Parts: sequence; C-alpha cells; structure tokens
Amino acid sequence: MATVQLLNNRMKDGSRNFILLPQTVPPLRLIPRIVTLWGAFPTAYVPSLAESWIDFRFRGQNFSINNQFGDFWFFVEDASCPTDILERVANHFSKFLAVRNAR
Repeated sequence: MATVQLLNNRMKDGSRNFILLPQTVPPLRLIPRIVTLWGAFPTAYVPSLAESWIDFRFRGQNFSINNQFGDFWFFVEDASCPTDILERVANHFSKFLAVRNAR
C-alpha cells in the first residue's frame, strides 16, 4: 500500500494534525487497533456522543485521535515528530479503516 499523504496543520497548542481518515467504525474500535501497532499503547479514552478522544504513545511520541465531522483526526503532540513515525501511524490506521470502508 502506498504511503498516505501527511498533513502539516499546526494547532495553537503546538501539536500537529497530520492525517484525516474517514470514520468507518466507532471510536472504541480503534483502541484494539492501537495495540496491534507494535510498541504502541493506549493512555486515555474519553467517550462522548458528540466526539471522542483517544490518546496513545508510540516510539516516545504522544498521539491523539478525535472523531469529528465524519472523520478521525490524528494529532501528534510534538509537531517536529519524525516523518517515518507519522507515516507508520498513518499507514497502520488507514489500512484498518480502508478494510472497514470496503464492506
């Protein structure tokens, strides 16, 4: 699978929104997918009817996933996070959501 095109949307808090993926599953379904990314582990889950937040760590970086406007928005706390780490996270989740989207 080709590498996903990364975004470089900087937030006021210094984080970076690096990918948007279609929300094809409920947010809770992403938590087991986090642990299938070797070395990643969930650190927080804040459910809500309007939008949810999932936080996880991977390779020394803090990530957040938020669902809004029909998409999952992926953020990394450190906007200078190496591109190879962002691509690894983006490709990991895009494969999962693409499989779900095809059904």
